[in-house]
Amino acid sequence: MVSAFVLAACGGTGDDSGESKIVSAAWGDPQKPLEPANTYETRGGAALDMIFRGLKRYDPKTGQARNCLADSITTTDQRNYTIRLREGWTFSNGEPVTARSFVDAWNFGALSTNQQVASSFFSYIDGYEKVHPATGAPVARTMSGLAVRDDRTFTVRLSQKFSLWPDTLGSWAYFPLPRLFFTDHEQWLKTPIGNGPYQVASYNRGELMRLRTWKGYTGPDKPRNDGIDLRVYTDTHTAYTDLLAGHVDVVHDVPAVDLRNAKKDLGSRFVNQPAGVLVTLGFPMYDPRWAGPDRVDLRRGISMAVNRAVITDRIFHKTRVPATDWTTPVLGSDGGHQPGLCGAGCEYDPSEARKLIAAGGGLPGGQMRITYNADVSTNREWVDAVCNSINNTLGDNHACVGQPVPTFAQYRDRITSRSVSQPFSYAGQMDYPLIQNFLQPNYCTGGAANDTGFHGPRFDDLVDQANAAATPAEAVSRFQEAERVLAQQMPSIPLWYQNGTAGYSHRLSHVSLTPFGVPDYGQISVS
Repeated sequence: MVSAFVLAACGGTGDDSGESKIVSAAWGDPQKPLEPANTYETRGGAALDMIFRGLKRYDPKTGQARNCLADSITTTDQRNYTIRLREGWTFSNGEPVTARSFVDAWNFGALSTNQQVASSFFSYIDGYEKVHPATGAPVARTMSGLAVRDDRTFTVRLSQKFSLWPDTLGSWAYFPLPRLFFTDHEQWLKTPIGNGPYQVASYNRGELMRLRTWKGYTGPDKPRNDGIDLRVYTDTHTAYTDLLAGHVDVVHDVPAVDLRNAKKDLGSRFVNQPAGVLVTLGFPMYDPRWAGPDRVDLRRGISMAVNRAVITDRIFHKTRVPATDWTTPVLGSDGGHQPGLCGAGCEYDPSEARKLIAAGGGLPGGQMRITYNADVSTNREWVDAVCNSINNTLGDNHACVGQPVPTFAQYRDRITSRSVSQPFSYAGQMDYPLIQNFLQPNYCTGGAANDTGFHGPRFDDLVDQANAAATPAEAVSRFQEAERVLAQQMPSIPLWYQNGTAGYSHRLSHVSLTPFGVPDYGQISVS
């Protein structure tokens, strides 16, 4: 296990220009190039959150959606929205951020021929079905529901009422884009240009992204440091040992093998706090061996064969909590988290598990293989533990085995191309603190993160009803009804709610994690 490149300096003590307040952070290669609407994973998202600012920004302490570039977002019917921008915002190349910057970016993200993984985020805008039809080529290039009124104003018409829609607008897919993105796309991909507190100094995919504070940034959240070096590691344990040796400043998501000693190794420099992250085991519902009408018992039985309490205690040392629903406690009860909604399906019961697996036809081919990305060493630890629990339940040491894929990018490519025919690991980090975000993208037909390929007409209908609800409380109630459909069908198995963990060097202070479980990089100070 080695890092992706040889570290040339210790402790992030600066680069060749003599900068001294640069934070070096362990990172992993994103699945896709850093286009906002083409990012649906945390590694690319961590970088985008430093390079861009959107209409909304999620408070790094509470997760609450607050206006950022939006001066106002108004509606009289929860379907037609008028968005007015604040004055004075520019991209780091000096170009003003205008209404056109958003409208062009959203139209690009929605157009099917651009193959953006988060295109379904725009599916509630009128005209989406013409730029992104279910089959065939698009018959339009722009959505009819978007209109620029003046430099600071644009309007959005949704295809149905969606009372919570404004709170989704801090997500990466909705970030604005400068003209260079469209006129010289290849150059922009090499050195992305945004409007956030950091600008890209250089980017070598697979090795290093150098972010430096943009002196022209006028937002209220100016960085406390001079920049962030995001260093790619192919193994998180290597990153942790580099942290202890003084070769890197921040390691996000401390691997399981190091959690036992992290508090002793780091003292107060070990961070462990709740985060909006749910880890599940997904089933390939596009494969009849797992998704046939008689396979619900099989999926439920596998869930009941997993001893979540023992795994979270012995492997994760209380940095995970056994999951009993498909959301996360970070939402709170008002936000839609309902403990126990999964019911008996998420309780460890070996005897009942054996009966259900047998009733469901047994493991396809007599064995299941859990697919996971091997560049996060924690994954092997928990996959082996889950398989041991299933094997012990079935009395067969070979009933379940891990199936590693070398890198995260390769793993995601296999998942999104539907080339995985076995259960697979999935750690879902919320894009925004709404129950809708845990359900709609992951399980609605055609959802941006519907990796299982689950298709549930009743589920889809309940989500549509929730989005059209007149009040947040009514919306939450409908979403919870949709979640009960998941409890009946079990397209995935909730495993545990994942805390955010991190370790940092003696050089740093003011290190904290957001409710999304990632470091609040801009607020890190360097001594």
